[in-house]
Amino acid sequence: MSTIRLHQHTTVTPEQFVAAITDFGPGREKIFGNSADADLRVHAQGPTSADVTEGSGGIWERLSYDWSDVRRVTMRTTDSNVWGGRSGHTYTLTPLADGTTDIDVVVVRDGKNLKGHTLGFLFRFAGPGFLSKALASTVAAVEARVNAG
Repeated sequence: MSTIRLHQHTTVTPEQFVAAITDFGPGREKIFGNSADADLRVHAQGPTSADVTEGSGGIWERLSYDWSDVRRVTMRTTDSNVWGGRSGHTYTLTPLADGTTDIDVVVVRDGKNLKGHTLGFLFRFAGPGFLSKALASTVAAVEARVNAG
């Protein structure tokens, strides 16, 4: 199992960030590069939760989203072709006095088969850099979306 911790700063508010990452409509792949629009399936969605299958490149996971606390978004893996156990993502958003936000992310990858165990092992070494770049891209996409109005 691999656990990766990331940090990023953004100019948007927690509410704006959460609105963008919980928008499961077309263009989601612009926010999350690893979530191809063609592979996105929304099974159920409420005002502060969703059951969604997403992925790309032959790797998918079904996630239970919870954003009932606007400062904490959890995405728990409920099914996947490679991830199991305690896999998922947790975003903790800290609003700052100047209107910006600090984002702390914890990604847990627990492989459930040979492919998942191999990817989980590789994530220990390449994951922090890869996921840090992915988070920076997500933040930039959210900021662009918010600034575009």
